[in-house]
Amino acid sequence: MKNTFKIIGMTLLVAFMATGGTFGQQLPQFSQYIFNGLHVNPGYAGYKGEPYIQSTYRSQWVNFPGAPETFTLTADLSANEGTMGFGFSILSDQLGPAKTSGGSLTYAYRIQTSATGFLGLGVSAGVTEYSIDGSMLDPNDFPDSEIPMGRVNLFTPNLNTGLFYHNSKFYAGFSVYNMVGRNALEREDIALAYHDFHYYLTMGALFDLSTMVKFKPSFLIKEVKGAPTNYDINAMFLFGERIWVGGSYRSNMKIWNDNLESNLSNRNAVAAIIEIFATDRLRLGYAYDHNTNVLSDYRNNSHELSVGFYMTPRKAVMKNQRWF
Repeated sequence: MKNTFKIIGMTLLVAFMATGGTFGQQLPQFSQYIFNGLHVNPGYAGYKGEPYIQSTYRSQWVNFPGAPETFTLTADLSANEGTMGFGFSILSDQLGPAKTSGGSLTYAYRIQTSATGFLGLGVSAGVTEYSIDGSMLDPNDFPDSEIPMGRVNLFTPNLNTGLFYHNSKFYAGFSVYNMVGRNALEREDIALAYHDFHYYLTMGALFDLSTMVKFKPSFLIKEVKGAPTNYDINAMFLFGERIWVGGSYRSNMKIWNDNLESNLSNRNAVAAIIEIFATDRLRLGYAYDHNTNVLSDYRNNSHELSVGFYMTPRKAVMKNQRWF
């Protein structure tokens, strides 16, 4: 079993290096997290006020062998006059023969700090499954006793926490993911960087450019052991309270990890993002990512689709719309 899960770690490492990344494999990324903070912060639960469910599918580096494919389903709602938030999330992330699946439940206690301001203190707990399908591997020497004949898996618990503050024009959040569960992997002689602590810092604001146009700049900084510091810079425009159009720039820099290799390449990418309120309940989104670094000729681009649904019409219950 230990050798089997060493293969999982090697598979993730080789696949990530082959796509020009750094040595620290990280949790799946999304370009449209700016419209659903539950992807990066459990303190976000209950922010939208009414029950909301969203599904996201992301296909990275299309047609690249073993490229990542990620699917998520999230839902959250508020209760007790907005002072509590509840949610759940389901994740499936396929990377070559290795697959990560998980589910978690979220609770956030929301403290009202002003007429429109709230501070959410959130926690999510669940379980993560790491698996590998040996039938998808092509060994040089067959049979290879180190490669499983079929699918094998391992489960580990998971715990995430976060703070999320917002008012009608500003938000900021800080969260920590993968706080428990690493020991279960180490007992199998594998320490997946997937299960290292992940730290997220987010911030954004909303500006009225006119009666019909709003501007929302934001950023996200992500830190994980063994990898450079990742950051996203986003700029979105809202037209007529119906259509979001904008983009994102993603890159990294070495700040805290002094022991990183000096020749690690940056993972630069730009994304075009659009989200449409098709109805008062239905929200549709699409993001197109294009890599801009020196290895871009060896990669294909990424596509991300999302569908969100409000269980009640937004305008029926929300006097102050939730744009974050």
